[in-house]
Amino acid sequence: MNRVFAWLAMVSLSTGLGACAAAGQGSAGNTAKLEAQDYIDIRQLIDGYSAILDNCTNNGHTYADLFTPDATFGVSSQWGGGAKIWFRGREQLRVAGGGGKDGCRPPQQYPEYHIVISPVITPAAGGAKATSTLLTIRNQTTRQGDIVHWEGGYEDTFEKGPNGWRFKSRVHVWPEIQWTDNPADMPPRDLEKE
Repeated sequence: MNRVFAWLAMVSLSTGLGACAAAGQGSAGNTAKLEAQDYIDIRQLIDGYSAILDNCTNNGHTYADLFTPDATFGVSSQWGGGAKIWFRGREQLRVAGGGGKDGCRPPQQYPEYHIVISPVITPAAGGAKATSTLLTIRNQTTRQGDIVHWEGGYEDTFEKGPNGWRFKSRVHVWPEIQWTDNPADMPPRDLEKE
């Protein structure tokens, strides 16, 4: 009798595993795939972003080159939605990267340097997506004494074109901030309260 139960258990287990494998193959056929080189290239794009943003080069054109021609940059107070699009298309992104009609914006007295860490890159329809954490560092301490500051993170979508992987959209998600619809309307930052 025990042999019968053991045999039935094995048949049930192998049937269940076979069904799971078939289901996995069916869904895998519908999912985009990334090769190892894609992960490397996307990571290079994410890692290079900070240095380009923090050091306006080529009047913001180098920053705009990180994005597809129709890309967007937005902000949100919540992960997974609620984005307010601040910049759309190459010319607006060039300005976001520090460029302008008179050249790069003047450097700040206490510049802020961006550090993007822990990106989680996954395949997505039409390309890839990622979430990451954003830290900033200044050459000035605050009353709290910290020079490394958590500022939420990024939600990105990527598209691969003739020049390789580029940002299709980038959303700066910072739940502590109430973002305005327009960047010009944002109140000045008070690092003592952040």
